[in-house]
Amino acid sequence: MVTAGSAELIALDGQHLRLGPWRGSDDVAYLAVLGQPRRPGIEAALERTRARGFSQVITSAVAEPEMTCLLELGFVEYERLHLLAHDLSDVSPVNWRSTRRARPGDRSQVLRIDAAAFEPFWQLDAEGLADAVNATPASRYRVTSDGKRPTGYAVFGLAARRGYLQRLAVDPHHARRGLASLLIRDGLGWLSRKGASSALVNTQTINERALQVYLDHGFVLQPFQLVVLSASLTPRPAPTTS
Repeated sequence: MVTAGSAELIALDGQHLRLGPWRGSDDVAYLAVLGQPRRPGIEAALERTRARGFSQVITSAVAEPEMTCLLELGFVEYERLHLLAHDLSDVSPVNWRSTRRARPGDRSQVLRIDAAAFEPFWQLDAEGLADAVNATPASRYRVTSDGKRPTGYAVFGLAARRGYLQRLAVDPHHARRGLASLLIRDGLGWLSRKGASSALVNTQTINERALQVYLDHGFVLQPFQLVVLSASLTPRPAPTTS
């Protein structure tokens, strides 16, 4: 039996979805859509979400051209994200000593940096951080440091030949010192050495500063956006008896 605080994988007719609580919530569920959304799988996930007692569900970011099925099932747009791609050509080298491998003891400070850098909806908890690091078959989780504790961090992932900038945050007290640039260049260099052919990143459409940072580092806006969707769930009425 799946407990209310755990995640589960739903597979139906070739559609795979991951369902679990949003940031440990007992009321809001998170539905990660793996691949193109299909109606039977989404309907099954909604039924499972109701059965587990959630009253709201939020999806992972879905490509704008692929969200029709979700809209037809009652989802509404929650937030839009820019999608950017990098062809990994002309990646500027970075001294590998400018960042270091993240250690288990860094986690609390990394989460504090994340909380300071993002609004509450987008902040990671310990489980979310672990998910970001383990989302792809290979990953690079690096931090910048003042010699005592992390001042910024980045998680890059690699699946097949596609790279992903999963997460990037810098301590606001250490902003405008080039730390984001070091972390981005380090990760892009790692992807290039690993044989990746491209890298993707997304950012909120309202986050103009982050968008400019990515553009400055060779990322290019894509012709469509990503959309996070949400649906409110009402319990199925109990069958009546005569």
